[in-house]
Amino acid sequence: MPSRRAHVSPQSSHGQLAAALAALREEHGVPDGFPEPVLAEAAQAAQQAAAGVKTDLHSVPFATLDPAGSRDLDQAFHLERRGDGFRVRYAIADVPAFVRPGGAIDAEARRRGQTLYLPDGSVPLHPPVLSEGRASLLPREDRTAYVWTVDLDGSGAVGSARLERALIRSREQLDYRGAQRLVDARRAEGPLALLPEVGGLRIAQERARGGASLNLPDEEIVQGPDGYSIERRFPLPVEEWNAQLSLLVGMIAGEMMLEARVGILRTMPPPTPDALAEFRAAVAALGTPWPAGRPYGEYLHGLDPALPQTPAVLHAAASLFRGADYTAFDGSLPEQAVQAAIAAPYAHVTAPLRRLVDRWGLIVCEALCEGLPIPEWVRESLAELPGIMEASGQRVSRITSAALDRVEAALLRDRIGETLPAIVIEARGDRTRVQLTDPPVTASLEGSAAAAGSPVRVRVVSAEVASGAIRLALAEEPELRAARV
Repeated sequence: MPSRRAHVSPQSSHGQLAAALAALREEHGVPDGFPEPVLAEAAQAAQQAAAGVKTDLHSVPFATLDPAGSRDLDQAFHLERRGDGFRVRYAIADVPAFVRPGGAIDAEARRRGQTLYLPDGSVPLHPPVLSEGRASLLPREDRTAYVWTVDLDGSGAVGSARLERALIRSREQLDYRGAQRLVDARRAEGPLALLPEVGGLRIAQERARGGASLNLPDEEIVQGPDGYSIERRFPLPVEEWNAQLSLLVGMIAGEMMLEARVGILRTMPPPTPDALAEFRAAVAALGTPWPAGRPYGEYLHGLDPALPQTPAVLHAAASLFRGADYTAFDGSLPEQAVQAAIAAPYAHVTAPLRRLVDRWGLIVCEALCEGLPIPEWVRESLAELPGIMEASGQRVSRITSAALDRVEAALLRDRIGETLPAIVIEARGDRTRVQLTDPPVTASLEGSAAAAGSPVRVRVVSAEVASGAIRLALAEEPELRAARV
């Protein structure tokens, strides 16, 4: 699906919208900077030399692949052929080297839980001197990293895997759009050249085990010289292939932890039979039936992004898998050990710059691979992590949703009274949700009996930037108005 972008004028951006976003930060107590003890500890940690690293992988030409302009680079990858299969190296930022357990940085990171991305600037988990500097896998900089080395066979199945700390140097910082252009033009080199093949094999492995990565359209808020904008687009193929590398090592980490009976998993229960039946009925009503016997993942991957029903199908699919959680364990196996959408045990171990729990996962897996005891502070604090991450996730969800509401209201502020095209993505009782195509806004619709998946035209009744409240009403077609007259 082609990307869609609409702009809020600079006057709106730096006036009413900017005030609304600032008020949102204050309302939710979003931190402004870091306390002085945290900054002082981070500055000192950034000057420390690497210690305890035995493996030198400087000769391996790693590359990073992230959104354009990113500075908090958690992962770097390298791919090579080995016989009939492949060797995947996935390097993860060595955050534990810079965060002293029980120190000021550690305490502040536990308070935040994860990086918060807002339209008017991000709120990082760690001070920028680390997250965008010394600990980030920036190109042409020597770094220590946790490096996963995974050997795959010709079908993309895992043969062997290990984790170790190593010295590395990323050669190139790729961005998604630029990397996709290189792949499409058949000019990809280095690690990127093999990413389509390895990523494709891992997607096939995902479908074979019954998993389904739900690639919902991204709604990205961008701040530029023309003001704020929202861009809605489906992930590019390079993003899906890159995500498969992260999923690969996350599943390996999950299996390691289960085998050792210690760690923390990202879990999700399978959908209930009633939820599956409801989903089947909903997509059949949309004219996109889910054939009996066809795996769920294959069905979703086969959807045509250009069809007007697809947004409604994906919206319904997102409601199938609920109850995502973090499950810590030490000594006994958890009752729920699988992430149902992935269809495998899974642990977060690839984004320690941006997510607190990954630091624990990396330390546990390194100790298991090296045959070392897991640090006591890790074992003692495992049980605290699910609560920290749940509270953080809820806070981030509330704030980012509220920020998006305000930007969407700003996009419609000057279009009150206009009639715009939209697609119904949910029709449940008295609740109707629509996606406008231009500008790319999702909002509730008043008094509509339209079915999910149907195209409609809606009238903008009001849009309050300060609160993010939007009112839309179903517009009458010209012939219907004429008939009534």
